[in-house]
Amino acid sequence: MMTTGDTKLDRVLGAKTAKAFDSSLGLSTVGDLLRHYPRRYAERGELTAIAGLEIGEHATVLAQVERVSKRSMRSRRGTIVEARITDGHRSLNCTFFNQAWRERELLPGRKGLFAGKVTAYRNQLQLAHPEYQLFDAVTEQDEEEHSAAEQFASALIPVYPAAQGLPSWSIARCVRQVLDVWDGAEDPLPRQLLERRELEELEQALRKIHQPAQFSEVESARQRLKWDEALAVQLVLARMRESAREHPAPASPVRQEGLLSAFDRRLPFELTAGQREIGEQVAADLALEHPMNRLVQGEVGSGKTVVALRAMLQVVGSGRQAAMLAPTEVLAAQHARSLSGLLGELGTGGELGAPEHATRVTLLTGSMSAAQRKQALLDAASGQAGIVVGTHALIQDRVSFADLGLVVVDEQHRFGVEQRDALRARAGDEVSPHVLVMTATPIPRTVAMTVYGDLETSALRELPNGRSPIATTVVPVAEKPSWLERVWQRVREEVQAGHQVYVVCPRVGDDEAGKRTAEPEDGTEEPPSDEGEGQRRPPLAVLDIAEQLSAGPLSSVRLGALHGRLPTDEKDSVMRSFAAGELDVLVATTVVEVGVDVPNATVMVIMDADRFGVSQLHQLRGRVGRGSAAGLCLLVSEAMEGTTTRERLDAVASTTDGFELARLDLQLRREGDVLGATQAGRKSTLRMLSLLSDEELIAQARAEADAFVGDDPELTRYPGLSRMVAELVGDDRADFLDKT
Repeated sequence: MMTTGDTKLDRVLGAKTAKAFDSSLGLSTVGDLLRHYPRRYAERGELTAIAGLEIGEHATVLAQVERVSKRSMRSRRGTIVEARITDGHRSLNCTFFNQAWRERELLPGRKGLFAGKVTAYRNQLQLAHPEYQLFDAVTEQDEEEHSAAEQFASALIPVYPAAQGLPSWSIARCVRQVLDVWDGAEDPLPRQLLERRELEELEQALRKIHQPAQFSEVESARQRLKWDEALAVQLVLARMRESAREHPAPASPVRQEGLLSAFDRRLPFELTAGQREIGEQVAADLALEHPMNRLVQGEVGSGKTVVALRAMLQVVGSGRQAAMLAPTEVLAAQHARSLSGLLGELGTGGELGAPEHATRVTLLTGSMSAAQRKQALLDAASGQAGIVVGTHALIQDRVSFADLGLVVVDEQHRFGVEQRDALRARAGDEVSPHVLVMTATPIPRTVAMTVYGDLETSALRELPNGRSPIATTVVPVAEKPSWLERVWQRVREEVQAGHQVYVVCPRVGDDEAGKRTAEPEDGTEEPPSDEGEGQRRPPLAVLDIAEQLSAGPLSSVRLGALHGRLPTDEKDSVMRSFAAGELDVLVATTVVEVGVDVPNATVMVIMDADRFGVSQLHQLRGRVGRGSAAGLCLLVSEAMEGTTTRERLDAVASTTDGFELARLDLQLRREGDVLGATQAGRKSTLRMLSLLSDEELIAQARAEADAFVGDDPELTRYPGLSRMVAELVGDDRADFLDKT
């Protein structure tokens, strides 16, 4: 029987091991395992840096035993063996419960690989019950240890992304077992491309990436595998661009003395240079019959909403409609109010005394009453509403428009390509509406080129006049618990000064409580679970924190709670109360992340700040400092100094440049997650490609993809490329090959 990439792992590794790979890492075939590349390579004698390990991650480190001790447990019978391992600069504790024999094996000075989940106890990093392989503790009799001995004897030791029960050396052993019987693979890249780009064959690259003799082999293999990922993604995007060109767009040129001109005359402020420049780009795009697909990115408060409204008015002034899609009902409702406020009487279309060019703004969300929804649907279908604002409810089949000319999507990172396609389809089969995407999350150019490859990009770098500076401070409560008391004192001071405060938590609470797994609260070292590993405590919750604050340090202030599970009218009521100054402190989830505008709010306290991404933290703090008073953001975290998590928080505190932070965010997290979450919500697509350091390669892949798709849109003559897209990008995205 041939062993190919489609062969199930149980045929090669046995049912038990195959099940472990499937459940722990989502790998079920030989191809899946061979595309599970080593994260890095260890060299004998070169220890792994312990600084930067993340709490909660499953790590593999090459370290040396520093000391070992055994003691009795305090609260029950049994012993604890603690081994201190070091990289020469920083140490890590390995804890074993009721395994006294470990003391005889983990002798000071011995080196090995140690793998386990990183936890923290008394502000010290530790591995509870780690698995390990010592370099000089291998016997010829044991087959697994013998394979480990061969591995350790080689110059380079591959270190794989691992999981509980599947340490790196076990994965390496299974990869060797698979490679021994693998019959190779037909190369998906055309021969002329391999020669033109001087790339090695796929089979060679896969063997070298797992079993390199030297680093030069790793580099040549990486170069080839990066090309596979870059080209697969760019083929998808090239086909999307090709598909968009197949449908004309409703041309909507600027009309002299029309609705847009009337709006511009009424603007109470002057547009920034960036708003004017991007406005001209958008206006030119909308005048064409070729569908506009443009991403406008810019800092919080840079004026993207005005740019979008002017685009919508240009389209409405041409007799068509515009739809605006927001990620949450809170934001959709606020956008509807904001647009209506900016329009003034120009938004009173259909009413007595309305100006000649007036239009109507209609809100459509999933939780509206039946009567409200019926009227909103009628307004959209009849064309009475020139602008329709809503959530994902806008992409349901029952929603129709009289003549949809423009789709505006706010916060692109919340919506994938499929959602945009679905809303675009609301315009009918014959035409494709123009699409304008807005995001307050700054995106490095290479990311925009890859993730948003079907979009032209524009950036608003300057802020309007009147924006106040924001200072950011990390509050390390694990090291300095007294600082938390000072946080609440600072909040009280701000309220006494007449200002308002946000307190953001990563979780809602209440019915989620039953799912909690927590660390022991009595300070004992005994394992709280059957696995003998402490679990990271659950994220702090809005309902819990709101209750604690109102009964404790903030009992003297007016406090409200806001989260996504509240009924729409309640959410709206709470937000209106806060905006009106009837609440001093708002405890909320990230529903306040985008679009909420309360100029009197000056302080943002983010609890468990380490649970948020860099760009999200930057976006959240943009909610304060929107008035005349300076803003303050306090990042409350238990992350310890020296960890990558703490580095992220310190970076956010050190700069307010969102574009710089976006690059940092990309460097510190797996880049595939960016593409996976944005494109299709599936597991990571990019395992080898770096969106920042492989800019030139990505540009080359884009050129090659455009040539292939231009020559053969369905890739009929390139079945290998079609298979590669299905394998690397996924079947749910590979269906682009069937689009016309």
